[in-house]
Amino acid sequence: MVDRWKQAAQHLTPRLFHEVVQAFRAAVTITQGDQEGAEASKFQVTDSAVFNALVTFCVRDLFGCLQKLLFGKTPKDSSRLPQPSSSPLWGKLRLDVKAYLSSVIQLVACVAEATVAAALLQHIGSAVPYFLTFPKQCRMLLKRMVVLWSTGEETVRVLAFLVLIRVCRHQKDTFLSPVLKQMYITYVKNCRFTSPSTLPLIGFMQRTLTELLALDTSVAYQHAFLYIRQLAIHLRSAMTTRRKEAHQSVYSWQFVHCLQLWCRVLSTICPSDALQPVVYPLAQVILGCIKLVPTARFYPLRMHCVRALTLLSEGTGTFIPVLPFILEVFQQVDFNKKPGRMSSKPINFAVILKLSKVNLQEKAYRDGLVEQLYDLTLEYLHSQAHSIAFPELALPAILQLKSFLRECKVANYCRQVRQLLEKVQENADHISSLRQRASFGVTNQQAVDDWEKQTREEGTPLTKYYSQWRKLRDREIQLEISGKERLEDLDFPEIKRRKLGDRKDEDRVEFKDLFDLDSEEDAADFSERGAPRSSGAQQRVEEEDKDEDDEDEDDGSSSGQEVSNSEDGGPDADAELAPRELWRLLAQGPEDELQDLQLSEED
Repeated sequence: MVDRWKQAAQHLTPRLFHEVVQAFRAAVTITQGDQEGAEASKFQVTDSAVFNALVTFCVRDLFGCLQKLLFGKTPKDSSRLPQPSSSPLWGKLRLDVKAYLSSVIQLVACVAEATVAAALLQHIGSAVPYFLTFPKQCRMLLKRMVVLWSTGEETVRVLAFLVLIRVCRHQKDTFLSPVLKQMYITYVKNCRFTSPSTLPLIGFMQRTLTELLALDTSVAYQHAFLYIRQLAIHLRSAMTTRRKEAHQSVYSWQFVHCLQLWCRVLSTICPSDALQPVVYPLAQVILGCIKLVPTARFYPLRMHCVRALTLLSEGTGTFIPVLPFILEVFQQVDFNKKPGRMSSKPINFAVILKLSKVNLQEKAYRDGLVEQLYDLTLEYLHSQAHSIAFPELALPAILQLKSFLRECKVANYCRQVRQLLEKVQENADHISSLRQRASFGVTNQQAVDDWEKQTREEGTPLTKYYSQWRKLRDREIQLEISGKERLEDLDFPEIKRRKLGDRKDEDRVEFKDLFDLDSEEDAADFSERGAPRSSGAQQRVEEEDKDEDDEDEDDGSSSGQEVSNSEDGGPDADAELAPRELWRLLAQGPEDELQDLQLSEED
């Protein structure tokens, strides 16, 4: 029957479309496990091959034939589809199209295979004009797309976002604000935990939310004002109450990722008159977050906030005093102190907010901290490298880096800081030389802006170095992430450390026969050289020692036997002495004689 429908669909009629939709609804009902609905339907799909053929026909061919039925031809540009309600046949097909769209939404919710879901989402993307005709079905679709946008496979997430932005672009007034609210709430829920595997998903959600907010700056201002104010309330509560729960609500991944999201939004959409008023409150919230608990354990959180401020400052053209929060770390940490313990793996500052007390004693902590300070200082000064005030702006950094080089004794740290210092000084000298040739005054703001714009276009030594460094740095980060994933995939055998007593017992059993004597001749010859003798020889020596009371008893060789003193014994006794005993007696020598020390008058 499906094959017959495929052939007849070339000349689609409203009656044929009704039958196909009824069969499609029956197939979708089976996937949801609704047996009563399946029995009540005109059609029943019991074979998997028939189910696959029917769904494939509807997804690939049915709407193209429907388009021909409504408008007489298929438009070449699918992005500019006419409104279905403008067709004279729309009244006859409206209910069937509505039932079909509802079934498609139900089918998307049931599909678990990523490839099938991607094909369905492509079909939904082409059917967006039909969804826009039915507000209820459109709201159901948007709700399902937000779920797929936040939890699906990568291709599914991208296709779901394309559906969302297409619907919101056509009907901003109706759907844009509710969709943004739902997407923001979903984004906050998905940011509760952060790991190297979840960072790409969080970055994707930030970029796509920014793209949706850019559709209408007035709506973006409303949401930015509301949610930035909410963040400020959380921060004020933490600063006034000083409770652990209030601190945890601020020093959490959700709070940090929300700050990063709004910094990205403002830096991307600006310059915008509508969003400019929220730049200052957002910067104040981030600065307050840094100052809430300014201890060494929260240095990773400080790094995230500094990066967000750098992005906000560079994107909006607003000067934010970020550099003091970076240089302060150089003064607070003693990099010459010997580490308390060694760590086999480095600390990934990108996926942590807080360091443990054990981490603060590790060498990996100082190595990673110097690397982070290098990155943050370079990123911020690069954003200001074209500024006419760069020499004065970079002066505190130059002084602090020189002080660090005088005090630090670790060669690896000094090498990185010295390289950064050279690049900053080179850029400062370059700006100073250009500034000396300027013919305008400081009060001429327009001339200053034009000069900075020209300097940015021509490039500075620091911007050229930063572009090369950024490529290498991104490649290193990708290799670190991929290398960690490869190591996690490998199945290494587990090494169990044995206890010392067990190891000695096993060695004793394993090597007990290793030094057994091969023959009696070897045993006799071995005893003549002073090594362990037979029990008869040991008994004779013990009898001789008992008869001679004036002789001293000493320990013999490793077997514990006793030999007589060679001083009173004869040649036979000397022959039986072990070489180790002879050397000991020779080393002792005669007793030392004490004599009075006489000093002459000259002394």
